[in-house]
Amino acid sequence: MATLTHQESATAEQLVVTDGARKIFFTIILAGVVLLVVGLLTAIFHWGEAHEVVGAVGHEEGSPIWLKRLLVSLWHSNIFFLGVSAVGTVFMAINYVAYAGWSVIVKRITEAFSVWIAPGAAIMLVIFLVGRHDIFHWTHDRINTKGSPNYDAIIAAKSGFLNLPFYLIRMVSYLVIWWAFSWKLRKLSLEEDLNGGTQYFHKSVTTAALFLVLYAVTSSMSAWDWVMSVDVHWFSTMFGWYVFASWWVSGIAGITLTAIFLKQNGYLRFMNANHFHDLGKLMFGFSIFWCYVWFSQFMLIWYANLPEEAVYFNQRLGGFNGQYTGLFFFNIVINFVFPFLGLMTRDAKRQMIILKIVCIAILAGHWSDFYLMLMPGTLKGENGFLIEIGVAAIFLGAFLLLMTRRLSEASLIPVNHPFIDESVHHTT
Repeated sequence: MATLTHQESATAEQLVVTDGARKIFFTIILAGVVLLVVGLLTAIFHWGEAHEVVGAVGHEEGSPIWLKRLLVSLWHSNIFFLGVSAVGTVFMAINYVAYAGWSVIVKRITEAFSVWIAPGAAIMLVIFLVGRHDIFHWTHDRINTKGSPNYDAIIAAKSGFLNLPFYLIRMVSYLVIWWAFSWKLRKLSLEEDLNGGTQYFHKSVTTAALFLVLYAVTSSMSAWDWVMSVDVHWFSTMFGWYVFASWWVSGIAGITLTAIFLKQNGYLRFMNANHFHDLGKLMFGFSIFWCYVWFSQFMLIWYANLPEEAVYFNQRLGGFNGQYTGLFFFNIVINFVFPFLGLMTRDAKRQMIILKIVCIAILAGHWSDFYLMLMPGTLKGENGFLIEIGVAAIFLGAFLLLMTRRLSEASLIPVNHPFIDESVHHTT
């Protein structure tokens, strides 16, 4: 009986992406395009605007607001999906260095998530080169030149770090590191499937350990560069952890949601309630961790009440005629209160329907979290949602197309992984 179980546990599963699934992905993209077009037309012709937004700043370089919203929205959604994509590799690397066996059953999902790193990197470079003046105030011409009408002493003091050549070098470095290690771990995994043996596992552990050290540095620095430097006069020493927490819990939610859909469509037959329980515990725990970082950052700034620090939350909590106040409180509810209450019990973490609802809420909630990080510093009071949701839907459909294609390129079960039996027989 034990022999039969072992043989069954090593059986490959091949995902077939049906035409119906592809139609759904293309429908998501099409819906995004429709929303984007409607949003652009609304912004261009000012439909539904009763009055001019007080305090709005959006034309420093002469860009029309619809174009600025489009560029910021592309930057926003690409950062979100790029971070979630990289988390697939981070999750896999952590489990390698921890010699964890339970997660092997979802390993191919984490490998597939990294598929967005390469296209996301290309999109990011293009957006920055084309629209940097509309996203980053520190890129404006002669802003570091004394005597210039654009001169800003605070930005000039940061020019050793925030300058175009060094910024591009850092950006390319982060993206190349993330892509290279994702590619290497995927390559070792596929070779392990073909050839067997433990040498690929040990090489993967070494590769994963090095990647985690580099990611610990580059993830924080990328948060400073891509998100925090939007509010160039403001800074927080906790911001790198804050952005990572948002990416991390979103990535776990995405991995869990993918596993649920695969399970419900007849795949991952060895995945059981115990695996979902552990994924649920991770979402539950790191939703609390995200809130801990959020509250720590907010509480220290609120208590000190220094103008140069408080401006960040003043903009988001009552600023620009209250444009972001509702979203500010919604952010706390959907990213902490809802996952906390939804996943509090043991049974909830073992029910796919509850996990599915919480996963979708977390993904939507942390996309809105990045919205709240980026929009006040770029669009001020001229923000909206049609363009932004349309762009997000296009990115989602494209991500699903690429991710499922990669999932279909290899067995969903890494049959020769040394811990495959441990994962198949995992209990909690």
